[in-house]
Amino acid sequence: MTTNKSQDSLQQQLQSLPNSVQPNRDLWQGIELAITEQPSIAGKSKPRSWMYGAVAASILVPAVAVWLSMSDLSGPAVTGLDSAAVIAQLSEQYESQKSSLLVTYQDKPALTDNWQAQLTELEDAAAAIKSALKHDPNNVALLRMLQTVYQQQIDLIERVHAPKWQQI
Repeated sequence: MTTNKSQDSLQQQLQSLPNSVQPNRDLWQGIELAITEQPSIAGKSKPRSWMYGAVAASILVPAVAVWLSMSDLSGPAVTGLDSAAVIAQLSEQYESQKSSLLVTYQDKPALTDNWQAQLTELEDAAAAIKSALKHDPNNVALLRMLQTVYQQQIDLIERVHAPKWQQI
């Protein structure tokens, strides 16, 4: 009998919901911009594009090394990486890179005052992603998000202490 009451209550609540939900803002401008915008690479050079490759390689090489060390070559093929090891390796590399940057820039004045609050927000985001990875360890999108948040933190430290307009 309680099942019928809860089902009736659920049915009433479902019927009281609106049939459609309108977004808070006009989304067509962003959609149109994304569709029509063509990235123009010709004629533009990125002065520090080699650094992105170096960072990617520094993350990819240890990840492959961890995967190879975890795989048993004599047994059946491993279907996935040990995500805990990959996350630990990624976090260790990030912390190493972050601490070396902070030591490098410790004597240079920061251009903004709130950069440490921004860094803390990014660290909180990384912690949330790591928490989500504990529940879904093989989620590649979460791993990419973690890597992106780490890169954003490194970029923030570099932009605050050595912006591109100060470099030759």
